Amino acid sequence: MSTDRIVETLWEHHQRGEYLPPEWKGKLAMEEAYRVQLGMLERKLARGERQAGWKVGLTAPHMRDLFRNPDPVFGHLLATGRKDSGHAFVFADLRTPAVESELMITLAHDLSGPSATAQDARAAIASIAPALEIVELGRADMRVDLALAIADNVAQHAYVHGAAIPLAPDLDLGQVRAKVEINGGVVADVLGRDVIDNQLQTLAWLANTLHRFGKGLRAGERIMTGSFTKPLPVVAGTSVRTQFAGIGTVEARFD
Repeated sequence: MSTDRIVETLWEHHQRGEYLPPEWKGKLAMEEAYRVQLGMLERKLARGERQAGWKVGLTAPHMRDLFRNPDPVFGHLLATGRKDSGHAFVFADLRTPAVESELMITLAHDLSGPSATAQDARAAIASIAPALEIVELGRADMRVDLALAIADNVAQHAYVHGAAIPLAPDLDLGQVRAKVEINGGVVADVLGRDVIDNQLQTLAWLANTLHRFGKGLRAGERIMTGSFTKPLPVVAGTSVRTQFAGIGTVEARFD
């Protein structure tokens, strides 16, 4: 079946709230899954959505080992998914939500593959901000079918954006420490270089990978460069606060 036809059938399922139809499990190869995801993105844009940027997942070696995948994975961000720090989500509207604490990079300049480097990536950055990604674990078990989850945009639901600051010339992203609190209690206090890939290399990887699909990173786009922790499930009444040392704090709650 052609990619266009796969997109058509998955789009029909999505309109009915069926994100991972059982008949498609085990049917997609990774490269095809990305083409399907990008085809789904085109459908969203055609109906009036606006793309805000991209997200990268599996940005730690132990996570890639867990999913038996040698590379990170990418998804896309929509403008409608952006929420400001302090946002209150309606828990009942979400499908088994979980929170990831990430840095959000905004680009000053285009960054294109196929041979972008970490140095190119740093030169392209305008600002950096604390952020939370909200994923819906109830849509997919990525360990069962990673390719189908990629076609479904890697369970992306929304992202919470804190205040951005310019990227200081001497800032070492690997030295950024994230302290994550749930309901006021610290559940993680981690140093970037200990838990996540080099984020400039991640940004270069994204530009080079998108090149395979005829795309690049554009000035003004926002990129989430991977979570400092595993996805942390939340329940109704949960509040989440993450402080990134030297960068800022971002918060959200689930009512």
